[in-house]
Amino acid sequence: MERHTLLTDEVKQLVERWKDKEGNLIMILHEIQNHHGYVPRQVALDVSALLDIPLARIYEVLTFYNYFKLSAPGKHRISVCMGTACYLKGAPELIKEIKNILHIEEGQTTKDGNFQLNVVRCLGCCGLAPVMMIDDKVYGKVRKQDIMDILSSYVKE
Repeated sequence: MERHTLLTDEVKQLVERWKDKEGNLIMILHEIQNHHGYVPRQVALDVSALLDIPLARIYEVLTFYNYFKLSAPGKHRISVCMGTACYLKGAPELIKEIKNILHIEEGQTTKDGNFQLNVVRCLGCCGLAPVMMIDDKVYGKVRKQDIMDILSSYVKE
């Protein structure tokens, strides 16, 4: 209960700061997303009560914009490039292998919360195709057989 109280106090301050500004809902949700990495349901309920707007209206915004996430991100974010060069050099096979190893689909997080799989349009490393990035580390010329070793290094941390 103490955690919820602290969270509510943070949300109250956030709502108070944006209360009289046009477009306040989306700005509040952006700040929540930036802080938590997603918009927790309890926080959405708090915002609904504090702004006196229906929870359905908040979820209309959350589900309309691709930026907003409704579940916690993984500890490590895997981004696989599907730009033209990466696609032609085997990125679809890398994605398939990651899905098989981690038992998740694009946009999902593993049950243990360790990995989240994202497919991106370009990482700007076309000369290293196919490319994947985990957090801020870029892996170039990745082969399907490299995936297990790369992921394993993040489990050992």
